[in-house]
Amino acid sequence: MGHPMAIDWDDLKVVLAISREGTLSAAARTLGTTQPTVSRRLDALERRLDAKLFDRDANGLRLTLLGRSLVEGLEQMDAGALSVQRQIAARDTGLSGEILVTSLDWLGDEVIAPMLARFGASHPGLTIELVNDTKVYNLARREADLAFRFGSFAQENLVERRVGNAAYALYASDDYLERHGQPDAANGFEGHRLVLLDRAAGEVPHESWLPALAHRARTVLHANGLRAHLAAVRGGAAMAVLPCFIAGGDCALRRVTVPHPMPVRAVRVGFHVDMRDTPRIRALVDFVVEAFSQVQGRLAPGNDATTADA
Repeated sequence: MGHPMAIDWDDLKVVLAISREGTLSAAARTLGTTQPTVSRRLDALERRLDAKLFDRDANGLRLTLLGRSLVEGLEQMDAGALSVQRQIAARDTGLSGEILVTSLDWLGDEVIAPMLARFGASHPGLTIELVNDTKVYNLARREADLAFRFGSFAQENLVERRVGNAAYALYASDDYLERHGQPDAANGFEGHRLVLLDRAAGEVPHESWLPALAHRARTVLHANGLRAHLAAVRGGAAMAVLPCFIAGGDCALRRVTVPHPMPVRAVRVGFHVDMRDTPRIRALVDFVVEAFSQVQGRLAPGNDATTADA
């Protein structure tokens, strides 16, 4: 009787990544390698098995019947391995090790980064990494330890905590208002210009009220980042909805009064339930909660706010 076939776990991870991503190039990015390497490892594994795990077509790769059966077992193995990793990480007893934090756009750059820097300065045994990205990191897969987001988290088995509110308002430059005057909601902001988020973003809670109120204003730019909005407003080209934390401290900008409550977005931090009692995670969350309380007046100034996403 022959020996059972030995299969490298790294080859199985390639199969799992391809099944999740759908293409060799996307799987390669996930695995941190190259497309030719992924293709070569898949071909070698299929030769050893003497069977096809994927069918190739114009849209990418689709699992064969054998491939689907194999991936079901791999998903269970991967989930078990990740659970073990989280349990090991959760047994840490000191404020040392690494913490990967994710956030997005201005929230990470302007609010979270200074907080993490102060926390890291007080705990030399920690290495803290902040990644600002619109990608939703999977905390169950330990793609990150902590995530800061607007609104609620959709992932399961997470602990989430509301740490603050971020208010937005309509802003314009002094130069713009001198040339165009104050916008009038009675005539739908006729004669005025706006910068809005890119259309791929869909309906964004802090901006969704503006098109109806300013239905006669002309949108001169769709842009997906705060810096583009700020630059257009500072340059006097248009008005835009901006976070009060940023625009409120800019002496060149003026908040435009509109007959609409100031939209507020809830800021939450989330982490996997297995990491709940990990000292470094617990200490950082407690620190951030206190830090948010100190800047809340700048994040959501005034009392004319309405929560856009609870």
